This record gives sequence, structure tokens and C-alpha cells, in this order.
Amino acid sequence: MALTFKVLTLNLHKGFNFWNRRFVLPELREAVRQAHADIVLLQEVLGGHAKHARRHKDWPTAPQYEFLADTIWKDFAYGRNAVYPAGHHGNAVLSKFPIAAWHNHDVSIGRRERRGLLHCRLTVPGGGEIHVVCAHLSLFEHERAQQLNLLCRLLGKAVPPGTPLIVGGDFNDWRRRAGAVLARCGLREAFVEEHGRPARSFPARWPFLALDRIYFRDVGVQSTAVHAMRPWTHLSDHVPLSTEVKVA
Repeated sequence: MALTFKVLTLNLHKGFNFWNRRFVLPELREAVRQAHADIVLLQEVLGGHAKHARRHKDWPTAPQYEFLADTIWKDFAYGRNAVYPAGHHGNAVLSKFPIAAWHNHDVSIGRRERRGLLHCRLTVPGGGEIHVVCAHLSLFEHERAQQLNLLCRLLGKAVPPGTPLIVGGDFNDWRRRAGAVLARCGLREAFVEEHGRPARSFPARWPFLALDRIYFRDVGVQSTAVHAMRPWTHLSDHVPLSTEVKVA
């Protein structure tokens, strides 16, 4: 029996709005709920931050990914990338399907930025599997090029041929060069397939750069959406992307 599900990706901006003037995580949680996604890929998620916790009275006692998952997404995984005196942040996956296994792969190049690929293996109804990778790549092109090659190497080792695969996140690929590299490992991009070009997602209030992507392999894309409207435009510096996919 075919399975259809929705994937959403969002750079959370650590729970603050565009100019970091307002803590908006409670509003973000409601917006993410209203998107009705089965799998949520999050970047720049705070696992903890002592200074912010003291400064903001509505700061959750749980890590941001757990606060967002709440009772809607029963399974979640967090990959810590950057660690500093006040806390740490990284990528997270929220899933309505059980997460059978996960691993965070450090793809940092040099010392300027800590970046990771959070790889999750999900169990879906009927006993099948879906592999999901949440990515946040470097701001620097020469580092992104190496990280894209590391991603292809990871997929070659960890994802069996023919297994449904989703790779999404913040690729910082404003020059649109990731597609050619990832095509070599069989990945196609959902918005390119449907509209002929990647979706513009940054900055949130006036999106003109295509930084965020949803790539896929061995699934069918049913629809795509760019959530470039309120409340999303006031909740992060990126707007989310979503796609509905079908697994035969």
C-alpha cells in the first residue's frame, strides 16, 4: 500500500525573530503544528542556553526540539553541532513515525563553523523504512563543496539502494551549485522538479535567496509549498519549505 506523508524544513534561528528582538518559540510551536507535517527538519535548534533561560520568562524548561515536539511528534532526535559556554545548538528531526536509529555526522571544515548532518532511519507502517538527513551547511562555498561530497559519501555507505530518502535543510547554496553535486548520488530537488528552480526562502520578509532545499530519492513528489506568509515571515530569518511525498 502506498504511503503519503509531508515533510517540512525550517531554520529555527534559535527561537528568535529576524532581528533577534523577540523570543518567538511558543508562536513557532503553534505555527509548526498548523503545518501538519509528519516529519519536521530543524536547523539552529538550541539544546540549551543558560543566559537566555535567565533572560526570558517564557523560556521552556525542556530543550527547544522537545518543546516543539510536545505530544504531536512522539519521536525526535537532536544532533549537537556547536558548543559554547552558555549552551549548544544543532539540528533536530521531529517524526510521527518511529525513529529506529539516528547518528549525527560532524562535517565541520576548519574551526570557524560547526556543522552537521543528522541521519535518521524511520520505520513506517507496513514495516518499511525511510531515511532522513537534516543538513546545515557552511556559509563558505569551498567548505560547502567538501560537505556536499561528504554527504554523498554518507548516503553511499548508510542508505541502501532503492530505500526512500529525504535530505533537507539549510544548504546556504545561494549560488545554486549543490544540485549538480547531489545529482551524482541520485538526489533530485523537490522544487526544481515541480517549478524548475529552487524555492526562495531568505530573508523571511523578502525572500530572494534560495538557501533551503528538500532533496529526495526513491519517492514521488506530490506537491510543494513555500510558507512565505504570516506568521512565518515574523518568526525566523528563513521561511519554511514543505513537500508532500509518496512512497509506493
